[in-house]
Amino acid sequence: METDVEGVRQNVYTGVLPDWDDVERLVAQAFDRYRDRDDGAQADYIPALAEVDPNLFAIAAADVNGGVHKIGSVDVSFTIQSISKAFVYALACDRLGRDAVRDRVGVDNTGLPFDSVMAIELQKGHPRNPMVNAGALTTTSLVPGETFGEQWQLIRETLSAFAGRELQVDEQVYRSEALTNQRNRAIAQLLESYGRIDVDPLEVVDVYTRQCSLLVDVTDLAVMGATLADGGVNPVTGATVVSPDVCRDTLAALAASGMYERSGEWLFEVGIPAKSGVSGGIVAITPGKGAIATFAPPLDEAGNSVRGQLAIGYLSRTLGLNVFASAARATGRPLRERVVAAE
Repeated sequence: METDVEGVRQNVYTGVLPDWDDVERLVAQAFDRYRDRDDGAQADYIPALAEVDPNLFAIAAADVNGGVHKIGSVDVSFTIQSISKAFVYALACDRLGRDAVRDRVGVDNTGLPFDSVMAIELQKGHPRNPMVNAGALTTTSLVPGETFGEQWQLIRETLSAFAGRELQVDEQVYRSEALTNQRNRAIAQLLESYGRIDVDPLEVVDVYTRQCSLLVDVTDLAVMGATLADGGVNPVTGATVVSPDVCRDTLAALAASGMYERSGEWLFEVGIPAKSGVSGGIVAITPGKGAIATFAPPLDEAGNSVRGQLAIGYLSRTLGLNVFASAARATGRPLRERVVAAE
């Protein structure tokens, strides 16, 4: 992946964001810095996504106190796509427990593309993580409900609770994906053959396609991410959506595989759990602080927004979001003395 932070100071994670005016200024700087980047290509294998204006660009930052900073095409709605995987995984873990979900879906990176069939065969039908399509389809199949309609209703209600408003399906995108999702149908049927999906696999694909077709804007994504950052409490509505333990586990899964086969590189360069979607959205979450969301349709070869990655990389450094960054503290005392003094 490409970052553009040479000469940009690495600020250090402190548990709090900078002052409001500083965040506002830095978000605007990130927008201006990358707004004219035109590299990348849109996801043309979904016809409806290929028609979106490639120049759209938006950034939103939501903190755990309910504050939101936003700039750019903030009123433009787009489909959530694979970003939904993170929140449906949180839903499944919250309702069923982490062990029940992990029995069906692992948490390791595949190192392969998100729609890989080979990854399923190599693991004898056990999806490696919930952020690739095989794991996401399995996770969707686990959502409680007597019927597929009830499952879908619970998914929509829960993602709406994360966003703090009722989300609707983009019917045009849903129909476009439903006509071109043969690979997902094949993956679901392969998972059924291994006993990982024990309900109608084609119905599972339909529910999954609907969840990916939910409309959000960049503010919704930032608030959804900030809910995971704040122990499952939506910072705008105050509603508890999932438990703190579920947030911890979901963020760990995102750190491992949220940016597909580039997840390790992303964590090394940016240092924040994140999830991308092929419509051009990314949400990056810093526990205890908040979330950064971006929208820019052109993607790199892994399916991650080019401008979004650049903007979040810049904000990670300038806002001190990298969870691995620390500062040397010279005390003039030997280490053992410092340890004893702290006891």
